[in-house]
Amino acid sequence: QVRLVESGGGLVQAGGSLRLSCEASGTVFSINNMNWYRRAPGKQRELVAGITTGGSTTYADSVKGRFIISRDNAKNTVYLQMNSLKPEDTAVYYCNGYRPVTGRLFDSWGQGTQVTVSS
Repeated sequence: QVRLVESGGGLVQAGGSLRLSCEASGTVFSINNMNWYRRAPGKQRELVAGITTGGSTTYADSVKGRFIISRDNAKNTVYLQMNSLKPEDTAVYYCNGYRPVTGRLFDSWGQGTQVTVSS
């Protein structure tokens, strides 16, 4: 079973930066596309950024130019560098992934990591 452990969240002032990490186990990490999601209070889960096995990246319009997703296959870890943070970035952040051939996300989710941006 895949296990995902997110870390790196915290409280930061608007304009600040944070780097989130998500370590995966129980899967061959390198063959999975990986995504970061977030869920703000009272809102649905939102796809924030994605990175393919080949390193191609995509971003939600709301974070484009501010967030950078990357991966280290040797460490089974995907990262999210968040810069120029805004109060509206406040949410619990989660990662998940899928094999390109199936498109199906891992069944299990991690506990997430809380990001709070103060104005």
